[in-house]
Amino acid sequence: MKLYYSPGACSLAPHIVLHESGLPFEAVLASTKTKQLADGTDYLTINPLGYVPFLVLADGRTLHEGPVISQYIADQVPATGLVPAAGSWERYKVMEWLTFIGTELHKGFSPLFNPTTPADYKPMVTERLVQRLTWVNGELAGKDYLTGSTFTVADAYLFTVSNWAAFVGIDISGLAHLVAFRARVAARPGVQAAMKAEGLLK
Repeated sequence: MKLYYSPGACSLAPHIVLHESGLPFEAVLASTKTKQLADGTDYLTINPLGYVPFLVLADGRTLHEGPVISQYIADQVPATGLVPAAGSWERYKVMEWLTFIGTELHKGFSPLFNPTTPADYKPMVTERLVQRLTWVNGELAGKDYLTGSTFTVADAYLFTVSNWAAFVGIDISGLAHLVAFRARVAARPGVQAAMKAEGLLK
């Protein structure tokens, strides 16, 4: 498998899942700004959408959209518990979290990274994000991870997206359960390996 990623972007989540899975893969840096790979290849000739993550299988089949890529990877190694069995209630709860993180948090951060977003709109965006993160903080009370004691693909996604708070000036230090969750996830060897590979850790 080949994963196209950009450092610290949402592609960090499936990158973490790949390291957690133990499956062999190649990580390829794809600049979302220049749309070029390190060897000068036009990334748009590989993924016409131009964004990351993008997964290419050995047989040439492809997947885009991080939550789907993460679930696909996890399904290859069910014994890891990275995603519950298809059709189970627990699977739907993980999918619920993936959807919430993608629509309410991931896309919620997007305007704050966009230089064309009007300045008077950003406080409203920030307020909504803080409300959502505060709710997540409450949901993490008494749990190691989002769905209990087992690390899943949803946790990799929340960790990745909540990383962005520091870059847009959102202070989450008062959200004790979320802060503890982030420290717990950051300590995992698979997470550290992915972050080191992306140059996010020394």
